[in-house]
This record gives sequence, C-alpha cells and structure tokens, in this order.
Amino acid sequence: MKRTPYFILLVLFSGLSITQSAAQKFKPLFNGKNLNGWYSFLKNKGKDNDSNQVFTVNDGLLKITGQDFGYIVTEKSFTDFHLVVEFKWGEKKYPPRENAVRDNGICYYVVATDKVWPRSVECQIQEGDCGDFWLIDSVTAMIDGVQQGPTKNTRVKKKTDNEKPTGEWNRVEVIAIKGKCTHIVNGVVVNEATDVSLRAGRILIQSEGAETYYRKIEIKEL
Repeated sequence: MKRTPYFILLVLFSGLSITQSAAQKFKPLFNGKNLNGWYSFLKNKGKDNDSNQVFTVNDGLLKITGQDFGYIVTEKSFTDFHLVVEFKWGEKKYPPRENAVRDNGICYYVVATDKVWPRSVECQIQEGDCGDFWLIDSVTAMIDGVQQGPTKNTRVKKKTDNEKPTGEWNRVEVIAIKGKCTHIVNGVVVNEATDVSLRAGRILIQSEGAETYYRKIEIKEL
C-alpha cells in the first residue's frame, strides 16, 4: 500500500482544522428561541417593559411589530467584528410612519445610555435606503474623502441599491475594524467609512413604525 507522506497529512489536517475554526467563529446573537443576551428599551415605557409585545420570537423568527419606537440591544459590547443579519419586511405600519416607507435599523458601537436614539453608528434598514450611514449624536467619520459630522444626526447615502423587493429576505453585513466600517447588502458593498469616532459598543436592532422579521443575527469577532 502506498503511504502518504506525514507532512502532507499534517498540511491536510491543519487546513481542515483552520477551515473548521474559521467556520466556527460566527456565533449567533439571536438563538431563534428567545432574546437571551438582549434587553428591550421603548421610548415611552423604558427598559424591559414591552407590554405590547413589540419584540417576540416564534418559529425561529424575531418579529418586530414597529408599534412602539425603541429597540433591543445586546448586553455585551463589541470592538472589531463582522455582523450578519437576514431580514424581511412585514405588512403592517404604525403612526407616525403609517404613510412612509418601512423603516428599521441596525445600530452598532452603541454607547451605554438608553434613549431613542443612543449615540452610535447606524446601518440603515429602510425601503430603498438599506446601507445608508447614520452617524447618531455627534459621531464623526470620513466617507469618500469628506469629513462627516459632528451634527445631531448625519446621514450619508449608500452608493448603490441592492435591496430585494419588499417581502423577500435580505442579507445585510457590517464589518467594523479599527475605525473602518463597511456596509454590505446582498453581497455588494454599498457604503464605507474610515476614521469613525466610535470604536466599541453594543449592537441594537430598532423598532421604528414598521413590521420587520429577522431570521439570523450572528457575529464574528475579529
């Protein structure tokens, strides 16, 4: 029987180990069963007082009604990371946005002060605007060679639109490393910023007047 040299086996097993390790680095922030690791905050009700069940989990999906403005936010803080979410729009909309486009959002590097909305960087989730930057509460960044902020809230539009039609699932990714933040929608880079003034904080999912579903929220710390 022909023997495979030991060093080849070592390389093969090392490569397999590295591949498995890389695949295991993504960890769920949303477990599909409950909101362990998160807490809720609603503008008119405060922390963990979700009497209208704005945030519920059923059949592996996080449902956000949008009825009350607020959010769920991670208890843990993150620095350098790759975040992946998959979302789709529902049907219902609520005042004061019942006649506006559907709106949601992923905020990251969120400071530890609960209000609507806390200081953070936002990857906009909104019909037609997925991937826009919102620099909330005096955050600054360099985008396309232009210094953005500080203002109360600074919006920088995405470079291209790659959102799927309403009702279909979308994959949104945020890669944040040492002040460089990249927004990816369905595999296409739609916005990038450097020299972002926040470098660590929690991750937040908004409720902002529109029914929204999430089936995946996972993170890889870099």
